Amino acid sequence: MINFLITLIAFLSMEVVAWLTHKYVMHGLLWILHKDHHKKDTYGFFERNDFFFLIFAIPGIVGLLIGLQNNFNFLFWIGLGITIYGFAYFLVHDIFIHQRFKILRNIDNKYFRGIRRAHKMHHKHLGKHDGECFGMLWVPLKYFKNTNR
Repeated sequence: MINFLITLIAFLSMEVVAWLTHKYVMHGLLWILHKDHHKKDTYGFFERNDFFFLIFAIPGIVGLLIGLQNNFNFLFWIGLGITIYGFAYFLVHDIFIHQRFKILRNIDNKYFRGIRRAHKMHHKHLGKHDGECFGMLWVPLKYFKNTNR
């Protein structure tokens, strides 16, 4: 049970890490990697922004490897939580919201409509500043209002 809790806490903590990193690193110091994600006419399948996938994957992989070498200690379960969050991020952000693969297009419930609406509001700002809604799975309640079809 403790391993499940460690994994869950790591997963939930990654939403905070993702929000802070998105607001202060992606829209700050590393804007050079993220700005192509905010352009409407991105060329090709890959973006420079995809480097963040690697940046975020490293702590998860390191945790999994070190934890595995030490009989599944707590680092393994933290790495697992980080990795599961990365997979959820890929499914929600890259597949569901941005439709980089043409699957999960017809999911229709209030939660996912709110997530998509919040992300659209984030992308209405094409520049580095004045952004809003930097989260991925947990966004302000106002984005869930008036999402009925």
